[in-house]
Amino acid sequence: DFLFFWGAVFLVTTTLVALLKKENKELIPAKEETKGITDTYRLLFSIIKMPAVLTFCLLILTSKVGFSAADAVTGLKLVEEGVPKEHLALLAVPMVPLQIILPLLISKYTAGPQPLNTFYKAMPFRLLLGLEFAFLVWWAPKVKHEGGFPVYYYAVVVLSYALHQITLYSMYVAIMAFNAKVSDPLIGGTYMTLLNTVSNLGGNWPSTVALWLVDPLTVKECVGAQQHTCATAAAAEV
Repeated sequence: DFLFFWGAVFLVTTTLVALLKKENKELIPAKEETKGITDTYRLLFSIIKMPAVLTFCLLILTSKVGFSAADAVTGLKLVEEGVPKEHLALLAVPMVPLQIILPLLISKYTAGPQPLNTFYKAMPFRLLLGLEFAFLVWWAPKVKHEGGFPVYYYAVVVLSYALHQITLYSMYVAIMAFNAKVSDPLIGGTYMTLLNTVSNLGGNWPSTVALWLVDPLTVKECVGAQQHTCATAAAAEV
């Protein structure tokens, strides 16, 4: 029912936009620089060759390495330590209004001539929150009791997640504002798609690598099983 309802909402709103929204012809450039798929890709490669674009792509491809493990693994580790999945899912509910309000607030600071200032100011705080998430995972078994986890533990988790959302959206809105600012209006779609794709890739590949490295980098102790290091999943199972 939930999926059906929102599917219907998407269909209705998209149809209304298609029917009622009119383009402002005065703002449309008289001459488009691309006429087809071949021209678009040729233009795309010429953009990528620009030294400034190459440097920027390198920046956003590597800028999220520092918090990839905290973002990708924290929730899984909390579940591993006994925090119920349904409780973690419920903790995401208070984040929804925050996620709606944050872009509106942050956009005031990214609308100026240097939107990336917000990006690099938020980065050290997001890195520190990675340590906070590690502390939450370490703390979980310490406060766990027969009835589950105390309310104050969940309160700290919610507060940590809220602070994390602030830093996350500060960086996200800043990078989107910068991409929009530097994109040539004549080829805005091609330019912004390239930068946004690289930005998304810069967030996805470190998380994938972090998840892949969890098992090799996790140290386990075997109790009552001699000559087993628990280094592999098979050994840990034994």
